[in-house]
Amino acid sequence: MLRLQGDAVDAINPNVELTEQERIDRLRLIRSDNVGPRTFRSLVDHFGTARAALERLPDLARRGGAQRSGRICSVDEAKAELAASRQCGIAWLAPEEDGYPARLATLDDAPPLLAVRGDTRTLMRPMIAIVGSRNASGAGLKFAGQLARELGEAGFITISGLARGVDQAAHRASVETGTVAVLAGGHDCIYPPEHGNLLAAILDHQGAAISEMPLGHEPRARDFPRRNRLISGAALGVVVVEAAHRSGSLITARMAAEQGREVFAVPGSPLDPRAAGTNDLIKQGATLVTEASDIINAVQPIMERPLMIPAREPDSEPFESDPQAHDRDQITDLLGPTPISIDDLVRMSGASAAIVRTVLLELELAGRLERHGGGLVSLI
Repeated sequence: MLRLQGDAVDAINPNVELTEQERIDRLRLIRSDNVGPRTFRSLVDHFGTARAALERLPDLARRGGAQRSGRICSVDEAKAELAASRQCGIAWLAPEEDGYPARLATLDDAPPLLAVRGDTRTLMRPMIAIVGSRNASGAGLKFAGQLARELGEAGFITISGLARGVDQAAHRASVETGTVAVLAGGHDCIYPPEHGNLLAAILDHQGAAISEMPLGHEPRARDFPRRNRLISGAALGVVVVEAAHRSGSLITARMAAEQGREVFAVPGSPLDPRAAGTNDLIKQGATLVTEASDIINAVQPIMERPLMIPAREPDSEPFESDPQAHDRDQITDLLGPTPISIDDLVRMSGASAAIVRTVLLELELAGRLERHGGGLVSLI
């Protein structure tokens, strides 16, 4: 079986460090109402800094139809969150900074600040995600552990979601070689609670845990798909060991494909519903896995390509300072509960891309727009 040469690093080495004020401004912006990772990036790209974007939030939300201004995180709130995090050994890192998982940093919806606990050197090494059923079979748990152990021996880090079943089996088998737990809640809100000891073991053995949520945030159902995009985004590829139809693991696999990551699936008996999802993934083109070398051989060429964070330059076409009322009405009328591409909105409305982007941003900050993968948007 192939092994990585030396201590392979999956990194960009940006050599950038935020000032304390920049970190506070970024935390304030991402903690403000209706600002998600994509909106954050769009605002900073267009207004230059998080501080400048914060000043524009009330006006943009008002123009989007907000009845009242959304909450803007205060300086004191951001300082308190940073201070509490540091007391828990948590660092908030930006995509440009050393220690932020390099492949995660390349995503359009990468967290603007990532809460990191543990050994950041582990986060800079090549990762493979292993996910699967929470109600896994004994054979599935054994094989997940075997894969994680052999990938660790070959120099890879296992990343998973600390869930019951396949996730915990993969973490336990790779504690000694290095593993990363991705949390759906804050670092002090471990789910499931019984995996607190497992997380402690991970951190004691130079592993790491990451989250984009604040301390005290109890994970809700909608937080797990958000977590799953971090699992797949930080990895070279995602291995699904067991997954029934419509399972969370299949959501992770779909996100991996959308992010350009490799998707691997372990085949199972057609008689076992826990293998239905993985067998379907293989039919759809996922790489069939029966041993760790299947994964290593597939990702080896990817690791040889240079890894770069996409340029975060302002768009060549700036925001429209104040779109006309008829432009807003026309674009809003084209929107509905069914997602539509931004390119289609530009074509159908006849408005410039700058006007469409501005109206969409206004609607989003007013809490009226939802963004989806692939450049799709819908009206709430």
